[in-house]
Amino acid sequence: MTVTIETIRDAAKLLEGEVNRTPAMRVRRLSQMTGAEVYLKLENLQVTGSFKVRGAGVKLASLTDDEKAKGVVAASAGNHAQGVAFHAGRHGLDATIYMPEGTPFTKVGRTEDLGATVVLEGTDFNAARDAAIAHAEATGKLFIAPFDDAHVIAGQGTVALEFLEDVPDLDAMIVPIGGGGLMAGCAVAAHAHDQRIEMVGAQAGLFNSMAAAIAGKPFSGGGTTIAEGIAVKVPGDLTQPIIAEHVSHITELSEEQLEAAVLLLAEGHRIVAEGAGASGVAALLAAGGKFAGKKVGIVVSGGNIDSRLLSNVLLRGLVRGGRMVSLRIKMTDKPGMLSEVSGLIGGLGGNILEVYHQRLFFEGPIKDTELDLVIETVDAQHVQKIVAALCEAGFQTRALSETEA
Repeated sequence: MTVTIETIRDAAKLLEGEVNRTPAMRVRRLSQMTGAEVYLKLENLQVTGSFKVRGAGVKLASLTDDEKAKGVVAASAGNHAQGVAFHAGRHGLDATIYMPEGTPFTKVGRTEDLGATVVLEGTDFNAARDAAIAHAEATGKLFIAPFDDAHVIAGQGTVALEFLEDVPDLDAMIVPIGGGGLMAGCAVAAHAHDQRIEMVGAQAGLFNSMAAAIAGKPFSGGGTTIAEGIAVKVPGDLTQPIIAEHVSHITELSEEQLEAAVLLLAEGHRIVAEGAGASGVAALLAAGGKFAGKKVGIVVSGGNIDSRLLSNVLLRGLVRGGRMVSLRIKMTDKPGMLSEVSGLIGGLGGNILEVYHQRLFFEGPIKDTELDLVIETVDAQHVQKIVAALCEAGFQTRALSETEA
């Protein structure tokens, strides 16, 4: 099977009533920040919280009765797993899903809730995939590839098909890239609609396997990334040539850029996105003013972020924005000093969240002490005002760095 606009349209018919038609929403703040007219395709609102349910649905619908009877096996960092599990449950199929050992708990739990058996194997996607393939060969079950399959690619292409029905005059579309299934399908659909649409990929810099492969370079990355959904070391054999033909540029993003995009979507637009899902927004911001005056569509590919990780992103955002700070204050260890310090901070509008009083683990005169305070502030200027007031009152004070805090 070759991926064409016809196979993508056929996939869309198969998926009618089985998955959500997600909204395409114009976002004001991103538009103001970049000078572009920005639209988000919210696949984080998909039935399983990710676009992956589309490709999985088309693939499982293509199976023969004999293949369905044997059951299916898949490997995934989480989103493909939920897509396969969801449709396996609909068709009454046995499904075993292999996931890397570091997969967020929310993705493991949701996959199990959908009725699949989850096996945690290996430290990354490649190790989990190898284990899944070995299991499929040993049991006779069918391995459902997460991206390197024409049915899967066609299913993912329905994202762009819907996007362009809702916003037909896009100048550019930014799409996350891991193994390349989503971008390959979207690129075929978009260029069948209008060859002038610029297709831009968003890839985690630590896992720039697709960008490296297209440039003819070996992949030498890896590590811990917030964008585990696109942390793929080997791009697809089917997806790579499609992306090489249709995609003008792949933006490689730092962890800081990816984290900032998750924060911006949550705070600025009240949209919950995982690291991979926010990568398109990170790529838009990394482009500076390149898209000013243009109409840009971004696929927010998923929202299955671990709650603890999301809370850390939000708290780190408060720290980096100067809205939460840790102060270290040196003072004489005598009655009334803590009250005086808290009075100064409260009088200037600071809110004390935590207090750490260091008497033993402190290098200095025995009658002195160090006080570490975590306080909530308005912004960085507010922090400076509080620090200055404490110093003027005789309390040697400095704001701690993130590492020190």
